[in-house]
Amino acid sequence: MNSETLPSIIFSDDQAEAFDRVSAELMGMGIDLDHGGFEPRSEGKSSVLAIVGKAGSGKTMLLASLYKAMLAAGVDIVSGDFEGRKRKERRTLAILAPTNKAASVLRLRGVPATTIHRILYTPVYDPQYEKIAEWLAGQAPRPAVEGLTELALDRAHAFYQLVASIPGALAAAGLRGSDFIKGWKRREEPLDVGFVDESSMLDERALDDLRAIFPTLVLFGDPAQLAPVGLSGDMVFDRLGDSRKLTLSRIHRQTLDNPILDLAHALGDPDLGFEEFERMVEAAARKDDRVVVAERVDAGLMARSPVLVWRNATRIRLIQAFRTAHGCPEDALLPGEPLICDGIELPLKHRKKRIDLEARGLIKGAQVIYLGPGNKEGFAKLHVVGAEDPQVSAASIIKIEKPDEEEPFIPSAARMGAAFLHGAAVTIHKAQGSQWETVQVFAPDLYAAAQAGRSEAGVALWKRLAYVAITRAEKRLLWVVRNRLALPHEPLTISDLKTTAAPLTLVTQDNGE
Repeated sequence: MNSETLPSIIFSDDQAEAFDRVSAELMGMGIDLDHGGFEPRSEGKSSVLAIVGKAGSGKTMLLASLYKAMLAAGVDIVSGDFEGRKRKERRTLAILAPTNKAASVLRLRGVPATTIHRILYTPVYDPQYEKIAEWLAGQAPRPAVEGLTELALDRAHAFYQLVASIPGALAAAGLRGSDFIKGWKRREEPLDVGFVDESSMLDERALDDLRAIFPTLVLFGDPAQLAPVGLSGDMVFDRLGDSRKLTLSRIHRQTLDNPILDLAHALGDPDLGFEEFERMVEAAARKDDRVVVAERVDAGLMARSPVLVWRNATRIRLIQAFRTAHGCPEDALLPGEPLICDGIELPLKHRKKRIDLEARGLIKGAQVIYLGPGNKEGFAKLHVVGAEDPQVSAASIIKIEKPDEEEPFIPSAARMGAAFLHGAAVTIHKAQGSQWETVQVFAPDLYAAAQAGRSEAGVALWKRLAYVAITRAEKRLLWVVRNRLALPHEPLTISDLKTTAAPLTLVTQDNGE
């Protein structure tokens, strides 16, 4: 490897071995990371490799280094925003995550990640605005576009230099998504190499979709997380042979000095019981303020960082307590209330409308903040957390479940569109792939899981739940030990949310709304 492609970090032995193994795999597919450059892709060759390791083992660091090496070798990076002109004999790389939140974690670390959905479906640009996209991507000269001033183009260019997002740059020029994106189409031509983060969240169908597009896949995943429903405790990478899996073991994050990671890795001890683990949490809290044993759930924090629970009944009770504490009315949502997308409720014949919604990040499990009612009945203005162009106005079906009531309260009821549940508390399963600076874990639920005696893939279920919940915390962990709620100090707000030039309106109803 030459000095231009050397990673700017010091690898551990297992990371160096994994980097070399991926390099050898890519060399076999015609991409030379050692000396830079590539050969045309050979038809008929395919490869799937998995790099697995627990939280803090350096998976993201390794992925970022491989991305930089691919870039130095001249490989085109496909972001899902805009693909540009297809150069003859080019090689391509896409960096993917299952959700917008997971992709945004990578983008914050300088890795241009997108969602799997945005690679399966590509945007169709209006021809005149496609000229701007080609110019920003370095594929064409600066254009003259009717209706856009030179100052607007300068703003777009300045934005793109900071964040390599075509939609973001066009929004900075004063354009709405509906101005330049005319629709979405299923990708017809295959790509080349795919790096997939958070691959523990993939099911077999998602992996098959990716294999149909990428001859070469490198999966990055955590074997200690919870498996997708229906895989009986297995991850998709568990079904690869041992020769196709590389394991990272050394802990890198914050140079081993992280009490949150220490607690997460302690759960790997098969003899550890719940009470003993809780004593470890208490000991960590006495030594380090990054771990807190909390007597109450913090209602203020729930607006942006949901309480993580195991049981649905707990989730519903905490949501009701949150809304009561914030003075939310029975018959309406307040701006700033958090939501979780529960899927798209559309008949199959409305495939294009479904694609429009999902392409903007309204996929199952997406975290959303309610901004207010839309301009049309049944519509809501929403902020999609982690999306590059986050503000959306969409036909919405919002359901607020209540304790001991079979039917939910529905403050927004389009006939069809994006469905949402309240997001002040979420199950640990749905929290996978997301991270927050501060995370509240509802310990009584984990105790109930321990008492139930259930296991998944040979590991006590409470340990898998605790591991996933704890590792959602980037900086601070609140281990909540009582079923109580602390009142918020401030009212709900939306002033902290990133805005765009104008929200994109997604038309999802037959009557023209």
